Amino acid sequence: MTIAARLFLGFLISILLLIGVGVFALNRIGTVRDTTVAIINHDIWAYRSFQNILQGQITLLEGRRAIIVDFMQEKETVAPVNPDATPSAIAEAITQWQSLAAGFSAQLNQTVTVTTENEQQAAALGNTIRADSWRSITAILQQAQRQFEQLQVDSTTEFNAVEQGDSLSVMGAEPKLVDDNKVFGKTLSQAVDSLAAGSTAGIARISELYAEGRTLLIWAVIVAVLLLVLVAWIILRSIIRPLEAFIGFADRIGRGDLTGEPLRVGRDELGRLGRTLNGMADSLRDLSLQSRQLTSTLNASAAQIRASTQEQAASVEQQLAALQETAATADEITHSGARISARAQEVIQVAQQAVQTSANGLNAVGEAVRAMDAIREQGEVVATNIVALSEKTQAIGEIISTVNDVSERAHLLALNAAIEAAAAGENGRSFAVVASELKVLADQAKEATLQVRSLLGEIQRGINGSVMMTEEAVKRVAIGRERSDVTERSIEAITASVQESVQTFQQIVASTNQQQIGIEQVMGALQNIRQASQQTAAGTRELDVAASSLAELAGQLMILGDRYKI
Repeated sequence: MTIAARLFLGFLISILLLIGVGVFALNRIGTVRDTTVAIINHDIWAYRSFQNILQGQITLLEGRRAIIVDFMQEKETVAPVNPDATPSAIAEAITQWQSLAAGFSAQLNQTVTVTTENEQQAAALGNTIRADSWRSITAILQQAQRQFEQLQVDSTTEFNAVEQGDSLSVMGAEPKLVDDNKVFGKTLSQAVDSLAAGSTAGIARISELYAEGRTLLIWAVIVAVLLLVLVAWIILRSIIRPLEAFIGFADRIGRGDLTGEPLRVGRDELGRLGRTLNGMADSLRDLSLQSRQLTSTLNASAAQIRASTQEQAASVEQQLAALQETAATADEITHSGARISARAQEVIQVAQQAVQTSANGLNAVGEAVRAMDAIREQGEVVATNIVALSEKTQAIGEIISTVNDVSERAHLLALNAAIEAAAAGENGRSFAVVASELKVLADQAKEATLQVRSLLGEIQRGINGSVMMTEEAVKRVAIGRERSDVTERSIEAITASVQESVQTFQQIVASTNQQQIGIEQVMGALQNIRQASQQTAAGTRELDVAASSLAELAGQLMILGDRYKI
């Protein structure tokens, strides 16, 4: 794994640990918040609802007492004429009390519904203490519902007695109503006490959750810090240990010790650095060996250089003589190249004329091909028209057959008419004349149809012959078209070959020109070589001095090579 990947993995682990701690803290804070919100929303609403219920109980109790007191005062002070009559004020008070009782019952039912929902929400959040508290409050309120229903029944009975003016029944029902109110009040007080106990338990739960979350968060932070330290230590250890080995290896190489073992490397950046150091050590080792070998070679080469300088001085004179002969040969090659270039230009002109002639022939063949195509198209049109004409002659033949049938029937009809006219005697004479004329017309029509049929036969045979001749002409045109195509391709091949020959001769001319230029350059180079040969003679003397210096340099290289241990 590369160093960048390790560092990235370390940062990734750190970020994941921080995210985990943050998510855990948010979860605990969310639990505390949900519990607090539940207490604030549910408990405060319940307290307000209970306050309204207690206030409603007091209002109902005072209203009932006021009705009874007014009723008793009226019974003591006034003797009504009609004992069954009830004052309108008391009746209105009873109606108002019943309306308040209905609203009080609705308030009580709503409170029971809300406490049931609070119980379900607390159970869903896993707060069993609050769920049990709300369950207890709901049970107490349901008991209060039943008590209030009984209280309504007893109050209705008492109010009926008031409406009837029965004071004895009213006084008899009063003690039971007082006891029912006391029991109902105690039940509501139990509900309030249970709500207070549940609120206290909820607050204690909040404190417990806060303390538990704080403790877990502290431990989570400690574990995260320890894991981060462990990850950092592992990453640093994987980087520092190879670096220490690299430093020791480089220090040993700096002292000239190349005998140590190569470094063990991995696949990361440090591994690439280790492979580079190993390669450097191998290169230094090879360089030292080569330096020693080259030093020995230099000593031998210095002696050889001295001997070769003497031989080179003798060969310089021979080179000067050879240069004179080479210059003469180059001059002859220059004149031959000029003659070759002139002949090649003449061949190019003749080939270009052949190309132009081939192009003219190709154009003529193209015009012939187009003319043959036009003839073939017209032949096909003529063949199509002849076929259509043949079909029409066949249709005319069918019509002639029909006319022939009609004439035969007319002839038969004329015979029948003549027979009938002869049988009619004098009266049928005029009819006999008509029948005779009709017979003559039928005979003439039959002869005409025979002549037309004979002519149609000749026309049909001529049409068939024309069709065959037209098809033969189209075939011959097609054969001529194919031969023209072959001729066209042959001319194109000849033209391409001639053009290729032209290009070849042009290349020959260009090559000849380049050859002349090259020969001129060779002549210049020969002059330079002559001057260089003269300089070489002077350089051989200097080379002898350099060979001596080279021997001294080889001795110094031997001293430097001995510094490294191989």
